[in-house]
Amino acid sequence: MAQATTLGELRASSYPDRTVKQELRANLLDRLELGRELFPGILGFDDTVLPGLERGILAGHDLILLGERGQAKTRLVRTIVNLLDDSVPAITGCEVNDHPFRPICARCRDLVAAEGDATPITWLAPDERYSEKLATPDTSVADLIGDVDPIRVAEGRYLADELTIHYGMIPRTHRGIVAINELPDLPERIQVSLFNILEERDVQIRGYRIRLPLDILLVVTANPDDYTHRGRIVSPLKDRFGTQVRTHYPDTPSDEILIMDQETRPLTGGIPVRIPVFMIQAAAVRRAARTHEPEAVPRPIDLSAVLLSSEGRVEFDTVEEGREHDILARALRQAELNVFRRRLSGHDFSGLLGRFDDPSFAVDTSELTPASDLLGGLGDLPGLAKLLERLGVQEESPGVAASALEFALEGLHLSRRLNKDEDGGAARYAGAEDSTAG
Repeated sequence: MAQATTLGELRASSYPDRTVKQELRANLLDRLELGRELFPGILGFDDTVLPGLERGILAGHDLILLGERGQAKTRLVRTIVNLLDDSVPAITGCEVNDHPFRPICARCRDLVAAEGDATPITWLAPDERYSEKLATPDTSVADLIGDVDPIRVAEGRYLADELTIHYGMIPRTHRGIVAINELPDLPERIQVSLFNILEERDVQIRGYRIRLPLDILLVVTANPDDYTHRGRIVSPLKDRFGTQVRTHYPDTPSDEILIMDQETRPLTGGIPVRIPVFMIQAAAVRRAARTHEPEAVPRPIDLSAVLLSSEGRVEFDTVEEGREHDILARALRQAELNVFRRRLSGHDFSGLLGRFDDPSFAVDTSELTPASDLLGGLGDLPGLAKLLERLGVQEESPGVAASALEFALEGLHLSRRLNKDEDGGAARYAGAEDSTAG
């Protein structure tokens, strides 16, 4: 059926008149009954975070999400947009998405009074009903609520005329979802004005007052430390949130891997990339380009680059200053050993370890060692097919075989069954003095 284009057509269509919270509640119930996916792209929260979020939406509460950095708080907020209607009507040209049945701004009230059923309407998509703001100390009332527009004053309107107002982000998201990230960073005086517009519907802009009965869902995020120690949410605003939801880091390695796979972006530059299930990607592309390999396959030697890129992104206690690299390196070695034991525990390495019975035998690898050179150093190795099978490799290639062998060598070293000497981005594996240890 064609969508209405005027107020009169909308009235005749029996369009349901409901608030944004009623709309979200009804759509959530429909999807729950149909068993449809509610929050696409959100992993590891099914039994912990999402039930609380669903209850908050069903209760019609404004929401606060508490969690550390990197716990998908912002992504989770954005998925709530999927619960909005596919389209809703608004008076054409309105700055605040006025409902045709209940306009709140002076411009639209005057328009409906003059045009009546001929008032033109437009239809808004879900992404037009969502606004997001990162709270910073320099955020102003004008940013969130509004201010006097000097251009409109210069056009001849009186300063006290409501039509001189340039509305901020929150009024412009009337009938939608407003998200404010890191709320405790917002100055307390701004938080008070935020409370006024949400709870009291009373806004003061440059000395005159207007009432804006806004229809919004407010969702904010905060870091628990900021929320309880460094920053604070003023009590009247804190009480405004009916539901508090705590997020968390992934509970299991499998969840972490799924999230990592989801966040992976192509870095190939035209080079085919094959990623074994036990490895990651970027430095392999550089090796493939420099050595003209036909495909880029990550190997354990590439993990050293992860340490360098992680040092500036992982937070440490002050007592750990100066030891960041050592701490991350130890965590990386432990992670490699855990994966090795999980995937290759009980595997027969006698064929591989037998090569190292010769004290002069060693295997060299580096960030720029091609797969062919690494495989050539080991020669025809019995048991390679079984090794690949244990690692879950579906399609064999020289690059994948080299990655699997290097992973096995690193695991044997970490299990104290091989020696390893490192020099910059190069490594040499040689026989251990006691090859039966570990």
